[in-house]
Amino acid sequence: MVPRRTQQVGAGPSTEQAYISEVVLLGSAAVGKSSTAFRRVKNDVRESVPTVGCSFFTQLVCLETATVKLVIWDTAGQEKYHGVCHLYYRGANAALLVFDIARKATFARAKLWLRKLEKEFLPDELVIVLVGNKIDLAAQREFTFEEAEEFAKSESLTYMETSAKSNHQVTEVLVAIGQFQVRSRWTGNSTGEVCASSLPCER
Repeated sequence: MVPRRTQQVGAGPSTEQAYISEVVLLGSAAVGKSSTAFRRVKNDVRESVPTVGCSFFTQLVCLETATVKLVIWDTAGQEKYHGVCHLYYRGANAALLVFDIARKATFARAKLWLRKLEKEFLPDELVIVLVGNKIDLAAQREFTFEEAEEFAKSESLTYMETSAKSNHQVTEVLVAIGQFQVRSRWTGNSTGEVCASSLPCER
C-alpha cells in the first residue's frame, strides 16, 4: 500500500506536508501491545484487558518538514484471532513486532509474525520495528538486549526496548516510525539518525 499524502499543513505557502501511515501491532497476548498504544495516545496504561479482534488509535508525529498521522491497528494476541490479523497488516506501511522480555516464548511468536509479513511484503516495502516491552521487569528478563539486537540486525530490523508501564521509549518508537516513513517512503533517503526533538503532536 502506498502511503497517502494529504493536504499541506497550515495556511498559505508551506513546505511542511501531512501524511497518513498505517501501523499494525503484532505479538502474543499480554505482551503490552494495547498498553503501548494507550500509554502514548491516552497517557494511560491498559492492563489485563485483552483486545477482541482489533482496535485502532491515531497519533500525530510532528517532524521538521512533515507531520505524519499514524493510524495504529492493535491486533488481538489470542490464537483464535490470528486468522483475521492479515486483514489489518496487509495494507500496513509499518509494523511493530512486540514481545515481553520476561517471557522468551513471546519472542519466538514475534519471529513467526515476521515470517508471515515476509510472505506478504516485498523487501523494504514495510518498515518493521522489533519491540522488547516490559523492561520495568528487567530483573525477570529471559531474553537479553544483545540477543534481540543481534537477531534484529540479522533481519535488517530496528530493535528498541520499551516499558508501557513507566512510559520508557514509547514516544521514541512512534517518532522512529514516523521518521522512517518520511525518509524511506517519500524522500527515498533511508539514512540518518532519529531526531530526539521530534515528538508526537499534542493536537
